[in-house]
Amino acid sequence: MDITNTLNISAAGLDAQSTRLQVIAENMANADTTGTTPGSAPYQRQTVTFTDQMDQAAGMPLVQVGQIGTDPTPDPSKYDPGNPAANAQGYVKMPNVNAMVEMMDMQQAERSYSANLAVLQASHSMLTKTLALLQ
Repeated sequence: MDITNTLNISAAGLDAQSTRLQVIAENMANADTTGTTPGSAPYQRQTVTFTDQMDQAAGMPLVQVGQIGTDPTPDPSKYDPGNPAANAQGYVKMPNVNAMVEMMDMQQAERSYSANLAVLQASHSMLTKTLALLQ
């Protein structure tokens, strides 16, 4: 395996985890975003799925974001009769975003991002040392 392939694999991992972190940030930012009228739908939690895509030039699979979808978990309701989105009984549909789940996902994405970055840095260091030996 060529060391530049290692750089490509790590870069693909960094890109995928960066997208995942962006989606998590969007979920957390909209954790309290309800509809504006009675019965309207609140924000739906977004999820990220990964796929492996064959890089034809290098002949190896690279991770990519396969799809950004919505979480089918039912929306919880909260009693808030003063909210403009409250139904006749005073309940508001809330987003299906759980801050604890988002924090755990964020920690996992950050660890994966850090691992890919460490591989990238180690590969760069090896390339630099190789070039220094050739001089």
